[in-house]
Amino acid sequence: QVQLVESGGGLVQAGGSLRLSCAASGSIFKINAMGWYRQAPGKQRELVAAARSGDSTNYADSVKGRFTISRDNAKNTVYLQMDSLKPEDTAVYYCNADLTSYSGSYYYTDDYWGQGTQVTVSS
Repeated sequence: QVQLVESGGGLVQAGGSLRLSCAASGSIFKINAMGWYRQAPGKQRELVAAARSGDSTNYADSVKGRFTISRDNAKNTVYLQMDSLKPEDTAVYYCNADLTSYSGSYYYTDDYWGQGTQVTVSS
């Protein structure tokens, strides 16, 4: 059983900062990638940032230069530092992990999602 637990959302004024955290736990053999998605009301879920094995990262154009994703592999944790926040960043942010878990001698690779954390940026 694998779980992703997010923390760090909240209400902030435009121009402010927030830091999101997401910790993966359970029978994890290997994490291939971790990332953050967001979904605003009435919109589709979109990729915000992803961090893959080998320190490769990518960002949505709308957050480049303002958001920074990082991983602590020892803690199976991914962070999203969000600076210079704008009202249009308001959304529910979801953690995602592409990982390989195990059960006995069997291994499974799948996508896992956190429960989501609300980020609200006021103007």
